[in-house]
Amino acid sequence: MSFFRWILPAALTLASAGAQGVSAIDVANLKEDMRGLTQKLNEVSLRVEQMERENTNLRSQIVATGDAKVTLGQMNQALAELKQTVQAAATNQRTEILQTVSTQLEKLANQTNAALDALAKNQATRPAVQMVFSDNFPKEGVSYTVQKGDTFDGIIQKTGARRQDLINANKLADPSRIQVGQTLFIPSPPIAVPK
Repeated sequence: MSFFRWILPAALTLASAGAQGVSAIDVANLKEDMRGLTQKLNEVSLRVEQMERENTNLRSQIVATGDAKVTLGQMNQALAELKQTVQAAATNQRTEILQTVSTQLEKLANQTNAALDALAKNQATRPAVQMVFSDNFPKEGVSYTVQKGDTFDGIIQKTGARRQDLINANKLADPSRIQVGQTLFIPSPPIAVPK
């Protein structure tokens, strides 16, 4: 109805405009506007029909599901069952994690014990470390700073010092543990007297 309320004034305007000498272009523009409005009206009518169908479908669905109402008690019971299921799953998962950690700790303890046993056996088979040093070595000599790549035997070869003199002069409990940057006193080897 609202469409006809708008069409009638437009038609009257067109008629009066024709009587007043409106150009053909104005009339063509009005006709185009009328055609566009008619098309829009048809689109709106189709949309209204579609919405009425959807509304009817929704009403029939509401009627069909009217019997499927859930009570508050049923909802609470379902939630309680869900909570129990989640708690049981969490307990099972916690138990599995504890078992895994326990197994890994046991393996680690066995490995640690085996390593300690091997270390103890290695210490038992090592020769006793000399802890008493003699003062019977030449008191004259030079200082030597251990360089990267130096070994105790290599230093003996470089300097010509006697092994035991070098150990006693520097109080080396374990000569294989000299370190880069360590300063050693190298006793002068005895001078050979010609016969």
